[in-house]
Amino acid sequence: MVNVAAPGTPVSRMVPAVALVAVLGLAAACWAVAAWLMDGMDMGVATTPGAFGFFAAAWVTMMAAMMLPGAAPAVARRAAARGTVRAALLFTGCYLSVWALAGLAAYGLDRPHGALAAGIVVIAAGGYELTAVKGDFRRRCRAAAASGPGSGFGSGLGYGLCCLGSSIGLMAVLVALGVMSLVWMAVVAVIVGAQKLLPARAALDIPLALALIGLGLLIVIAPAAVPGLMPPAM
Repeated sequence: MVNVAAPGTPVSRMVPAVALVAVLGLAAACWAVAAWLMDGMDMGVATTPGAFGFFAAAWVTMMAAMMLPGAAPAVARRAAARGTVRAALLFTGCYLSVWALAGLAAYGLDRPHGALAAGIVVIAAGGYELTAVKGDFRRRCRAAAASGPGSGFGSGLGYGLCCLGSSIGLMAVLVALGVMSLVWMAVVAVIVGAQKLLPARAALDIPLALALIGLGLLIVIAPAAVPGLMPPAM
């Protein structure tokens, strides 16, 4: 039987803080590991995924680094609601499993491609940011983060699926521009984290969508103007 700390006790008050520190510490460590794994791998649109084992290790590390900071408040709330760090770990593991499975699609689709294909993906991602589907997934992602205790398993999966639906366009941008690019990884991580933590605002969301569309058009028209997009040999 798992002991659950009684609400209001010093131990119960420490559980969310411990979970929060653990999640953020894991994310920071994963950023360091991702930088090491990806060193010298970024070739822009010519990046190859490499062997599946390497890609899987790099992808899971990247997802933990990118997604955990924005999910940290949800993890802390789950720990506070259940009163155990174990519940937070289960929630986090199920959440990350969704992103890990998304890596299977990324591995299957991530092959060397041209600037035209990359530009089309980025334009489509910008368009997706303006759709009702994106807005609905984003609202569900934020609602799932603030939902009641439930089970760590079910809620973690649900949270992950909603957040995947919200961020799938941005992740497609990362894959299209160079999945092994630490710069694009950081850019996408900041946007994804902000969208998890902040409510939707047209004053911010529309310019972001238009910026993505503009970037996509620039890639199609003048790919050499985007740093790191084209490998030196091309």
